[in-house]
Amino acid sequence: MSSNNADLLLEDGAFASSKNSWNRYYHNSVVQPLLTDLYQITMAYAYWKSGKIEDHAVFDLFFRTNPFQGEFTIFAGLEECLKFMESFHYSETDIEYLKHALPNGIEEEFFEYLSQLTAKDVTLYAIEEGSVAFPRVPLIKVMGPLIIVQLLETTLLTLVNYASLMATNAARYRMVAGRHIELLEFGLRRAQGPDGGLSASKYSYIGGFDGTSNVLAGKLFNIPVKGTHAHAYITSFTGIQELKTRVLEHKETGDKRDLLELAIQHRSQLSKILDISTDESSEGELAAMVSFAIAFPGGFMALVDTSGLLNFCAVALALHDQGYMAKGIRIDSGDLAYLSCLARETFERIAERFKLPWFSRLTIVASNDINEETILSLNEQGHKIDCFGIGTHLVTCQRQPALGCVYKMVEINTQPRIKLSQDVAKVTMPGNKNVFRLYGADGHALIDLLQRVEENPPEVGQKVLCRHPFQESKRAYVIPTNVEALYKVYWADGRVTQAMPSLNEVRTRVQESLKTLRQDHKRTLNPTPYKVAVSDNLYNFIHDLWLQNAPIGELS
Repeated sequence: MSSNNADLLLEDGAFASSKNSWNRYYHNSVVQPLLTDLYQITMAYAYWKSGKIEDHAVFDLFFRTNPFQGEFTIFAGLEECLKFMESFHYSETDIEYLKHALPNGIEEEFFEYLSQLTAKDVTLYAIEEGSVAFPRVPLIKVMGPLIIVQLLETTLLTLVNYASLMATNAARYRMVAGRHIELLEFGLRRAQGPDGGLSASKYSYIGGFDGTSNVLAGKLFNIPVKGTHAHAYITSFTGIQELKTRVLEHKETGDKRDLLELAIQHRSQLSKILDISTDESSEGELAAMVSFAIAFPGGFMALVDTSGLLNFCAVALALHDQGYMAKGIRIDSGDLAYLSCLARETFERIAERFKLPWFSRLTIVASNDINEETILSLNEQGHKIDCFGIGTHLVTCQRQPALGCVYKMVEINTQPRIKLSQDVAKVTMPGNKNVFRLYGADGHALIDLLQRVEENPPEVGQKVLCRHPFQESKRAYVIPTNVEALYKVYWADGRVTQAMPSLNEVRTRVQESLKTLRQDHKRTLNPTPYKVAVSDNLYNFIHDLWLQNAPIGELS
């Protein structure tokens, strides 16, 4: 591979970008009907045994609380859900396994029934992937034969829960970092296994990250891949005598010069300008940087600490002599704010001294167990970092490791179903519902309104009574300036019914959707809760059903 091609791979993920359609056809083979909880299949048999094959049910998939002590969630994972629906089928080996895994006595006819089962009679409604979503609003509504929609539960939940949590986490990092800071996902080695690593790369990109270190994610999902080298590369050299290749051709003229000699000359000159003794720099580090620069002259980015800054600048100037511009440095330890300011000041001094404006703009990447609070603190300290490489806290979602989506039956054979609980937060909203987002006069989203499907949708300019689902006194009139119907049919008659967006289009949707929220809903500290309401009709419907189903106590 030529150095030019290598540089392209290092910086731009060229292989991934040349295969724009790959992610459209990628399907994780682990996602299959047996990726479920055992009780889904035992319930399916009990339903079948009870003669409920023709029963028709409606299930809502939703969450109860926004993650990370925030007031919004990004909905993600829909595309994978639809791929699962497309491929839903029990194979012969699945059936053979189930015959051994399930209790004895299950009739052969049930296994024959399972072998013929597909999702062709299911209808799936959903909010657009990449949209902001809120507690109690169903992200997905699934309608169809009871047995099949029950069997979909666990797999749909596992596809949506982590995807939405990851996209939300990434979106929060993007907000605290700002629009002009590059964010890279570096978490594969810390992720919860290979599938967790791939999902983290995909959904952090959707949430607003600019690239990943995960090469397979780059290939599968067309995500830009970025990377430099580890400490091991620096420590693999003990001195300049180990350099076996020292010559680099000029980018334009082809003239060959000894890059090490050039770097040593520049280091001697820089030590006087910067008032740094050459004794403070490591010969092994210099050798490592020279060798890496020769390998990637057009994409030279080095891992440095305080003492490594002199060697980096010397090698960068040597590369300039040969017609190349270095990319920058990565700082992986120490006081990131101080070191980034020191590096930027050094680059600016060299730029002015040698009349090289580009040198002042060298990229400074920071990566050292970074989380939201770290970035906020660095912002307050006036850091000079251009790019954050974030791993552990991003991909493991350490502040909240699970979103907690649930999948609840809300209707069976046109009859509403409600789950009651002493904990009001766990009481479900029964029946087949639609959801609308109402916008205020300032153009921001004001409230999400749940209605029964038979109700007329709210209209622009018309007063709408919005009620808290469980607190009678909390109600307000809203006169919307815009009404957005949130649900679309994504699956019906055995096929996907919408043109599916690319990963980049979903990524754009996230940022556009976030812009519809007021800033106080998005702030890190004490954000304002976004309101989710029900129509007056649905409010009365819920409470009538509640009274019908709640047992009457007896005092003695």
